[in-house]
Formats: sequence, C-alpha cells, structure tokens
Amino acid sequence: MPPEVVSILVLVAAFIIATTLSVNMGVLCFAAAFLVATVFGGLSEDDIFDGFPGDLFVVLVGVTFLFAIARANGTTDWVVQRAVRLVGGRIALIPWVMFGIGAVLTAIGAVSPAAVAIVAPIALNLAARYRINPLLMGAMVVHGTQAGGFSPISIYGSIVNEVVANSGLPGSPMVLFLGSFAANAAIAGVVFVVFGGLRLRRASEEKQLVATGSGGSSASSDDEPAEELRLNRDRALTLTGLAVLVVTTLGFGLDVGLVAMSVAVVLSVLSPKAGKAAPSEVAWPTVLLICGVLTYVGVLEKMGTIDYVGHSVAGIGVPLLAALLLCYIGAIVSAFASSVGIMGALIPLAVPFLQTGSVGPIGMITAFAVAATVVDVSPFSTNGAIVLANAKDVDKEVFFRKLLVYGGVIVAAAPLAMWVLLVLPGFG
Repeated sequence: MPPEVVSILVLVAAFIIATTLSVNMGVLCFAAAFLVATVFGGLSEDDIFDGFPGDLFVVLVGVTFLFAIARANGTTDWVVQRAVRLVGGRIALIPWVMFGIGAVLTAIGAVSPAAVAIVAPIALNLAARYRINPLLMGAMVVHGTQAGGFSPISIYGSIVNEVVANSGLPGSPMVLFLGSFAANAAIAGVVFVVFGGLRLRRASEEKQLVATGSGGSSASSDDEPAEELRLNRDRALTLTGLAVLVVTTLGFGLDVGLVAMSVAVVLSVLSPKAGKAAPSEVAWPTVLLICGVLTYVGVLEKMGTIDYVGHSVAGIGVPLLAALLLCYIGAIVSAFASSVGIMGALIPLAVPFLQTGSVGPIGMITAFAVAATVVDVSPFSTNGAIVLANAKDVDKEVFFRKLLVYGGVIVAAAPLAMWVLLVLPGFG
C-alpha cells in the first residue's frame, strides 16, 4: 500500500478514536505524525517539527491572553454597551454588523485570520451577553472576512490573480471578488435563519415595542448592564492597545499573534491584577488540538500526500469531473491547512485541462477559490480555531463538535454548489 494512502487512513483512524473515546485529537495526531513520518514516510524528527504551526500557536495564545485581560478589566463590557447602542438595541443586527466589519477589513487588505482575531473576541462576547447562538456569531464573522477576501487589493485576491496570470489563463478579478462575496453572503443568510437569527429579530422588535410603550429608551433593555460602565484608566489603556493591534497588523502587516502577545505583556505590567488570571483563560485544550492536527497535516505535505491526490485527480480524462474533484480536494485540505497554500498548489494542476477549453477557466478558478476558503469556519482552520478559542459560556468540546459538523456541511455542499453555478455553465 502506498505510504500516501497509509497516511490518509491513519488520519481517518485518529478521527474515529477521538470521536468515540473523547481523546484529545491533537494528542493523537502528534503520536500519529511521529509514527507515520518515521515508519512510512522516511522523515526525520526535524521534518515533523517543521509542520508545527508556531505562528498559529502564537495567534491563539496571544489573542485569547489579550482579550482575557480586556474582560477582566471590563473593556469588553464597555465595548459591548457601545456596540448595542450603535444598532439602537436591535440585537438581530449585531451579527450582520460583525459580518460587515470583517468584510471591509479583508477587502481593504487585511489577512483573513488577522481580521477574525480582531472581530471574533468582541463578537463572541456580544453573543454571550445577549444569548446569541455562538455558532451563528462565529460563522457570521468568518464568512464576513471571506466575503471581502478576494477584492482586487486583498491578499487572497492578489495571490490568486497572480497565479492565474503566471499560468497564462484568462482571469477576472471582479468576478472572483463578487463571486466570493455573493457565496459567503448567501451562506451567512442561511446561517442567520437556521441558527436563530429570526428569533433575535422578533425579540428585538418586542423589546422596542415595550420600551416605546413605557416611554423608555430602546437601549435600556433588560439585557443591558444595570450600571453604566465608565472609561477608566485600565479600559483606556486596553482600548489603546487594541488600536495598536489593529493599526500595526492591518496597516503595517505585522504578525497579529506577536503584536497581541506584546500588547498583553504591556497591559499586564501596567495592571498586574487584571493580567494575573489571564494565562489560565487561554484555551489550552483547543491550542493542543489545533496544533496537533496541523502538525500531522504538515507531515502529509512533506510526504507528498496532497500532491499525490491532486495529480491523481488532475489526470482524470473527464474535465468536468476533474474540476468537481479539485474543488472538493481544495475544500477538504483547506479545512485543515492554509487556504492560500492550497490555491497556489492546486490551481496550476488544473492548467492543462483548463487550456483545452473543456472547462471555462474564469468560472473554474472562482469556484475553486470559493470552495477552498469558504470552509475556513472549520475548527482546524486558523479562523475557526480563533472562533473556538474565544467562545464564551459554552462547553468547548460540544462547541468544537458543532463547528466540526458545520464545517463538514460546508465542505460537502459548497464545492458542489460552486461547480453547478460556475463550472457547468462554462463561464469564462
């Protein structure tokens, strides 16, 4: 049996064991990475450690550490109050506001994980305060950042357009952008309906009527804190730190994890009481889970498993079927690995049959790009992991399974939908 096939079967076995025995899958994947790499892959221990996602580790720890301090000193509560006032007490609008903020940030050039790291902690605090389904809120944040992620000046858009140009294929940056925006907005609409958004709308309207009938302000609902939070010294310092995080990561391209960690350290020194309990609030089981799985994915990449599967599919003699399978490969692998890396690796594999004219290149590239990024709500992707780590007042294992199921539904449905809408018509 080829070692590439063995590596896939071991990953499937790890999923089954983790699900049935409630063992942390990250631990299983670290052990599996060692076994598969040394016994079947001929890799060294250094090769295994090369797959450890050090950047994501720092992002998860740094962001959750920073926002633990912000919760401890009341900064997040202060922001929540202002956010609810901004929407006039209409709680149902909050998920859409988070969607819009994420879309704007990525459309103007922010890396998707950086945008999620900035928006998700605030959004999930709002979800906990106003009893909004955290899966609804987390999905709205992630799909919002992906909606703007393929603008012509964005990171994703620039990379895909460059790969297409270098491959000598026709491209359309605006079709790519609008296709991604429309797909993510449509999914967000379905998520809003399925996960309780309409109930939020009815509840908001009832509170508005009650407040109006009693002569009170709509912002003074029962969900509002009884006491007005003031902008004291610690909250002002924390807001300044968050502003530094936004400016340095979005404006200067610095790593969001390192900046968040640095800001957290400064705040801990200036306010030791708030920073003392913050390390214990870092989602360590989640960090272990994500880092273990991605280390195994790194072993798969070094063994050539992903290239093995991609070339096998690209060699199929039926172009439309090959296009569908490539969309699925992009979605499945991207749910565990870098979306940008997958697009850069697999789009060139599609070049030979795209050049034959059997499949419209613009439609195929757009379908593939959307399929490879819309799945980033998976708890194993950077965006999904940030959402999982910042969820409040939930059982993390239960929430992980919900995110996993939702991500699985997206992986199953999105590639097929994109293929039907963009590839079958031969667009481009």
